[in-house]
Amino acid sequence: MKQIFWIIMVLLGLSTAMAAVSCSDKSDPPPPVDNGGDGSDDDDNEVEPGKKVLVWVDARSNVFGTYGKFSEKTEIVKILDVLKDCGVTGLVVDVKPSSGLTMYPSAYAKEFTTFDGKTRPVDYVDFLISEAKKRNFNVYLSIVTFVEGDGVRRIGHAFDNPSFKDKYETMVVKDVQGNIGRISETGKNVFVNPAHAEVQERALAIIKEIAGKFDVDGVILDYARYTDIHADFSDLSKQQFIDFLKTKYNDSQAAQMQFPKDIVATWRESAGQLLPATTGKYYQQWLVYRASVIQSFFKKARAAVKSVKPALDFGVYVGAWYTTYYQVGVNWASKEYDPFQDYNLRFDWAYPGYGETGYLEELDLLMTGNYFTQVMLSENPATANLRYHWWSIEGSLNGIEYITKNRKPLYGSLDVGNVAYSSPAEISRAIQYILSRTSGGVMIFDLVHLYAPPYNQLKVELFPAIKQGIKGNE
Repeated sequence: MKQIFWIIMVLLGLSTAMAAVSCSDKSDPPPPVDNGGDGSDDDDNEVEPGKKVLVWVDARSNVFGTYGKFSEKTEIVKILDVLKDCGVTGLVVDVKPSSGLTMYPSAYAKEFTTFDGKTRPVDYVDFLISEAKKRNFNVYLSIVTFVEGDGVRRIGHAFDNPSFKDKYETMVVKDVQGNIGRISETGKNVFVNPAHAEVQERALAIIKEIAGKFDVDGVILDYARYTDIHADFSDLSKQQFIDFLKTKYNDSQAAQMQFPKDIVATWRESAGQLLPATTGKYYQQWLVYRASVIQSFFKKARAAVKSVKPALDFGVYVGAWYTTYYQVGVNWASKEYDPFQDYNLRFDWAYPGYGETGYLEELDLLMTGNYFTQVMLSENPATANLRYHWWSIEGSLNGIEYITKNRKPLYGSLDVGNVAYSSPAEISRAIQYILSRTSGGVMIFDLVHLYAPPYNQLKVELFPAIKQGIKGNE
């Protein structure tokens, strides 16, 4: 699902492929709200009732990666036993990775069965669910929503279906000169444009398929977003944006805009990321449009899940850095929170109407990537007197509670492999703190980092650190 090799990867969110590892002031926060839980955690686990400890299982890294072990059923059984002993209460199983292929027989995609000399167990998803349930684990299935091809290896759904790729892949600004082209031309994973009705329909079909096909506790969306601020600049997005301006803001001059100059006039590069250097008159409205596209999809996705199994949980993974998450077209805050009217945090990118694009209310749970080595605000003189600081665990949790109004169970998340913790004890401490703060629990990314030392920064097995973080001194 995710990899962080440069700081920019942290800014953009959980990465999907894991190939190179192979493998975001001073006012009071809202009071904590106990959102409870389903009470299904196993009695053997020393976790506060209602709090879950979930481990993400990236498909490519764990099954097909150089050090991945989930190509063998005996290894799956052994590792699940270790997780149980550590106090883990559930799994998030990636069943549609960035290739756009699926880890099970699907009516909508080819199966991802063999890669780099490894072959997946035929009944991989069913077997993993069955074994997890034997240990009283909760199981959630995840999909990489709007990515349909591995751009480095040029494999996957988009490359198997050239007409699909030609019609739906996202159009991006490719360089500081502002040249626009297909994302596949940049060598990146093939994001598709979420504004396309057909793109949404394909994702919704897969969501409904996995909800109906498997006995699980929920469905989690990953990468349900635009690739970054430099997308999507297609003709479709242009026409939709013009129509949006006419309808939302009664702009009779929208059709005369200079596209895309009236959105972003010039570009700059920072740490490998293209960012606006100078923005045009429609830039902030453009941010509202993109967030409305994603919100609309989430309404459909929730309805899709509930139409199959009403009791199934519907959730999402997002980066915790709300201050810059607008760049990927996502507003995961409550629709009752308006960043434009927030004179405390003062988001200068916000515009009237942006607050209405919040999609928190469509969720049953929210997972946020709190991918920071700094745990407490007091540990850095620069943040000691702050309340909201999106680049520390405490500060980001404060901010998340503030903008979501504590309305949904929150799972703070840690990347224990790519983030450079100073010691295993720091991982334990981060887990303990998140469990003490969140209403849902903690999500740990990724399983492969726990059992494969070459896949984490500390180069040691991390199960003891996870157990210490969950159970403490027994």
